[in-house]
Amino acid sequence: MISFKAPSNIALVKYWGKKGEQLPANPSVSFTLTHCYTETSVAYQQRSSLAIPPTEKFSFTFNFEGEAKPSFHPKINTFFQRILPYLPFLTDYHFTINSHNSFPHSSGIASSASAMAALSLCLMQVAQELGMNFTQDQFWQQASLLARLGSGSACRSTHGSIVVWGQHASIPHSTDQYGIPYPLPVHPIFDQYQDTILLIDKGQKQVSSTLGHNLMHGHPFAQARFAQAHQNTDKLIQCFATGDLETFIQVVESEALTLHAMMQTSIPYFILMRPNTLEVIQHVWQYRKSTSIPLCFTLDAGANVHLLYPKKYKEEVQKYIQDVLAPYCEGKHYIHDCLNTNP
Repeated sequence: MISFKAPSNIALVKYWGKKGEQLPANPSVSFTLTHCYTETSVAYQQRSSLAIPPTEKFSFTFNFEGEAKPSFHPKINTFFQRILPYLPFLTDYHFTINSHNSFPHSSGIASSASAMAALSLCLMQVAQELGMNFTQDQFWQQASLLARLGSGSACRSTHGSIVVWGQHASIPHSTDQYGIPYPLPVHPIFDQYQDTILLIDKGQKQVSSTLGHNLMHGHPFAQARFAQAHQNTDKLIQCFATGDLETFIQVVESEALTLHAMMQTSIPYFILMRPNTLEVIQHVWQYRKSTSIPLCFTLDAGANVHLLYPKKYKEEVQKYIQDVLAPYCEGKHYIHDCLNTNP
């Protein structure tokens, strides 16, 4: 039995728009989290020893949280089809896949990134056991590449604390093919940077990621958005080096709002924020102005709010969240997490 944990990640510079086969239209930079993760185990045995119909190209069973989940099979089947050129043994074995999240499935946190990253790491370990040889760097790069073919942002969840995915002129070794640990200087203020996830809406996403990315094809503002992502990545590089939290906040919040602006101005168009999302944003702005504490927000493609802040402000910010912001969350639920410094 092979097991791996892979954490969720939250993008600071957002990936929105694809080209080719799961390649990003612009670079992205993310924080890898610590406590929100998927743990997956894989067992495998030769198909020739089992009574499996030869008409089935791939053979696997998938259990989530201890229960069989056949509804997940089409996505895994598609994933196996995409990665078969890299792992040709996939057609020769039956795989028993068991997976669970450290966070509730109904929590409103996207789990596809951590799930596909964990599964990719398991399959890479299977490849090694079957005689495919990789250096340590090759193992992590290939795992990230495979994860990307399952879910784009999953390539940022295999390895690293701050991760870059997508080619950028100022970041050595950055590539569209896989995520890399951020290779440039990082100021100590970002050590164990905090992320509290406010669960505004635990429901299923209104727009699938695939549909959302496809809306960038022919979007009237797409090219300007892609250029903006490169510019904001350059700004973030300077923030990481110097600890400039004022510019960091501007970049992170602008990126979040731009992501939602792209969806609001596409055809068809969507509004994924909820009234309580906007209420929280207004409260964050007021709190930052009145206290000078560098609390900021970011958003994924949904209603939930990620609150980012340095560890040294943890006690006062978390009290503020409990006293003021929790009532805006569904069931007053939120999750405290932080940047993974030991990935």
